[in-house]
Amino acid sequence: MRKYKVAAIGGDGIGPEVLKAGMTCIREVGLLEGFEFSFQEFPWGSNYYRETGLMMPTDGLAQLKNFDAIYFGAVGDPNIPDDVTLWGLRIAICQGFDLYANVRPAVLLPGVESPLRQGLAKELDWVVIRENSEGEYAGAGGRSHQGHGEEVAIDTSVFSRKGVERIQRYAFEIAAQKPNKKVSCITKSNAQRFGMVLWDEVFYELAEEYSNVETDKVLVDAAAARMVLDPGSFDVIVASNLHGDILSDLAGALSGSLGLSASGNIDPTHNNPSMFEPVHGSAPDIDRSEIANPIATIWSGAMLCEHLGEVAAAKRLKEAICRVTKEKAALPRDLGGQASTSLVTEAIVGYL
Repeated sequence: MRKYKVAAIGGDGIGPEVLKAGMTCIREVGLLEGFEFSFQEFPWGSNYYRETGLMMPTDGLAQLKNFDAIYFGAVGDPNIPDDVTLWGLRIAICQGFDLYANVRPAVLLPGVESPLRQGLAKELDWVVIRENSEGEYAGAGGRSHQGHGEEVAIDTSVFSRKGVERIQRYAFEIAAQKPNKKVSCITKSNAQRFGMVLWDEVFYELAEEYSNVETDKVLVDAAAARMVLDPGSFDVIVASNLHGDILSDLAGALSGSLGLSASGNIDPTHNNPSMFEPVHGSAPDIDRSEIANPIATIWSGAMLCEHLGEVAAAKRLKEAICRVTKEKAALPRDLGGQASTSLVTEAIVGYL
């Protein structure tokens, strides 16, 4: 039997709840498809920070290095600054392992209602490829004269040719495998005259190399409008760290709920363990209430399976999710139902 070692980090808020649901489902689909997951849980996050002053140990990356993948819940605590929690855990892992491709699919699942009118909603089927290592979240900058009237804070966006080319090439490769074979470059080069101009130039160069892929370039503000007004005009979307973050949340909302938004932080070289997580965050207002929607985490688990080469298991898991939403047997509250986190999980396992 094929065996995989997975590091499980529940993190904060509803993270441990939804991660438990995800582990249940991917463990079950593994057994059905002839492979086995071995999970090791790590108690890192905001509670760990309260005890140690760190979101994870100083040798955290070394502890994770030899796992086949990382399964992550959420990070964020209302009583700890967001930059401490995010940079101390999630971004530390993504940058430390150079997980430069953040893949966020958005699709309207059967039976789910979108805020878009019905005809448009049916056209919603996207993959947002977000640059995940530099750009606006590179961490370059600083503050001086803190606490004084002349205080200055600077955040510098970093766009390297290597970083831009590899994420855009990844997007072209994904687009080339899809039926529509189209990739849209999200930019703001009319205002950001240096980094985003480089971003555009590299895209045009790659477009010549991938002549079988249709391309277009869209300013980020126009892209937000077009996602609402003409969703069928998008297929694969490649965007910088900030733009991809914002647009993928919009994509989740348009697909019915952020509780459906899965993601993978990918190292395409497989030199480091990739990390899979829901997009929705820690939702501290519903922590431990058993009403969190686990579907995004379970869908992320399907992406984890696919990344490890277990394509049949990923397909089976996605189909089980679609059965639950289509037949409305156990819908969570954000999709109009009353099912608890556990009941949604049990329904998906039943359909496997």
